[in-house]
Amino acid sequence: MQTSFKKKPKAPKRNPGARNLTELKHGESGIIERLDLPEEDSRRLMELGFLPGHVVTPGHSAPGGDPRVFRVDGSEVALRRETALKLILR
Repeated sequence: MQTSFKKKPKAPKRNPGARNLTELKHGESGIIERLDLPEEDSRRLMELGFLPGHVVTPGHSAPGGDPRVFRVDGSEVALRRETALKLILR
């Protein structure tokens, strides 16, 4: 008989009105509020144009939906779903 259960880790709290990149539909755009990533990863994405205050629009995605292309600052960058989830929009 099992007497203990493993608890699922709690999801980080989000601003109820905040969205992430994966929630953008084709033709929509969003403004980046913050990057909830480790410093190295966020620095690299900022070098590619994913800066707070910049407009991002979704592009095409791979047949399985991952990775997905996003347009920012005149360039197109493919991001995996796990990374796109951590880019929070206003």
